[in-house]
Amino acid sequence: MSKASKTDWKRLAKLKDEQIDTSDIPELDDEFFARAELHVPPKQAVTMRLDAGAYPEPCV
Repeated sequence: MSKASKTDWKRLAKLKDEQIDTSDIPELDDEFFARAELHVPPKQAVTMRLDAGAYPEPCV
């Protein structure tokens, strides 16, 4: 299991966009998006067995 985040998410949620320092992040311009590629991983079949008591009876 992963460690708990030390980020103060409530404080960050209250920040306005203008209060966030993005000076170390380059602007994403039209050239960036023109060269961008979407990589979607292939789907993989998964099989799962459930005990009869693990889910309710279907409504028919």
